[in-house]
Amino acid sequence: MMASVRNGLWFVISLCALLLAWEAGCRLLDVPVFILPPPSAVFLALWNLREQLLGIHLWATLKEVLLGLSISVLFGIALALAMTMSKTTERLVYPYIVISQTIPIIALSPVFILWFGYDLSGKIAVTILFTFFPIVVSTYDGLRACDREMMNLLRTMGASKWQIFRKLQLPASLPHFFSGLKVAATYSVSGATIGEWLGASEGLGYFGRRASGNFQAPALFASVLLLSVLGMLLFWLAGRLELWSKPQTKNRKRKSNG
Repeated sequence: MMASVRNGLWFVISLCALLLAWEAGCRLLDVPVFILPPPSAVFLALWNLREQLLGIHLWATLKEVLLGLSISVLFGIALALAMTMSKTTERLVYPYIVISQTIPIIALSPVFILWFGYDLSGKIAVTILFTFFPIVVSTYDGLRACDREMMNLLRTMGASKWQIFRKLQLPASLPHFFSGLKVAATYSVSGATIGEWLGASEGLGYFGRRASGNFQAPALFASVLLLSVLGMLLFWLAGRLELWSKPQTKNRKRKSNG
């Protein structure tokens, strides 16, 4: 707990120093606001536009992020389980999962918008495109990372596949899964933003693109700030879920040893 407090304190101190240096640099060098606004102008724009940014655009982006990330988690876990349980599924599916990442995601995003349209489904599809790969690969690697000797021991003791999965493979896969989830959580914000850039009527990405076209740099930086905070919040929530799962895993291990 003390280490977390110290780390948080150092982050706050460094952030304040960075903002002060940014503010001083903009004012001393007389940088035009439309090129690089000082933090005071960004926070002022955030306050003046709070009803639009917080009341409309933030919720639109958050909805796209949560729906896209949830679908990626559900289908990613299901596909990882299928590849773990069936070698045939692994041979058929895994190469295409890897190949899908060799194509630039930015290039595939307009294709998904073309297929699914400019409404909510199009932005969700782009978010899934960004978040599916780290979920399925990390979960699959975690399911395969369990101790093979322990697995053979459980088999000789008459354990079923379900018992082996519940008592051995599932606890071993959780650290890998949460690592992928934290990566996917940050990627989901990028996916939703790019989907909004390509075509939308609301959302922080749409707002930022419109502000950039009108040379409203403070408003643009305010939307970027909210996107950054949203990504950090999702990463923190994934970390809290990981911490919550650890006592559950320990209790499961104690029961299996008993």
